[in-house]
Amino acid sequence: MSETVEERRFVPIGIAVLTVSDSRTDDNDHSGQLLEERIFAAGHQLVDRKIVSDDLDLIQVQLRTWIAIERIDVIISTGGTGLTGRDVTVEAHRQVYEKEIDAFSTLFTVISMKKIGTSAVQSRATAGVANGTYLFALPGSPNACKDAWDEVLAPQFDYRHRPCNFVEIIPRLIER
Repeated sequence: MSETVEERRFVPIGIAVLTVSDSRTDDNDHSGQLLEERIFAAGHQLVDRKIVSDDLDLIQVQLRTWIAIERIDVIISTGGTGLTGRDVTVEAHRQVYEKEIDAFSTLFTVISMKKIGTSAVQSRATAGVANGTYLFALPGSPNACKDAWDEVLAPQFDYRHRPCNFVEIIPRLIER
């Protein structure tokens, strides 16, 4: 069973948020805004936030740019994880990953099933690691971002979370 150990000191991490959409702007990017608010509320640092169109090359360029920045520990993208021809975020992520975090997709699907039933099968949420940086591709729905953050990412981004969390292994992600 997981728990939070208050004797451990909270460790803030640097996070970048990427919205992938042909139609979102700063004014109507509700998922990006939700993630930004939750990042700040949790005590982490929002290092950067951008919007790019549903273009494989543009997404990859932004991901690779951010993973080269040492103070970015995590990249969360939202949008482009569906099944349509324009949904290429998952393909862009997977071309950048060095290792995939397979259980994230499974856990996200289980959480989504409780909320939206069998419609959860249409999501291709994914996660991985590249150059010591965690990457998460979430659906574009604010509710999906809320569920992923509240039920998976927030606990895993809290150094006090036991028995283990993503933060405590950041220094070891680039071991060879």
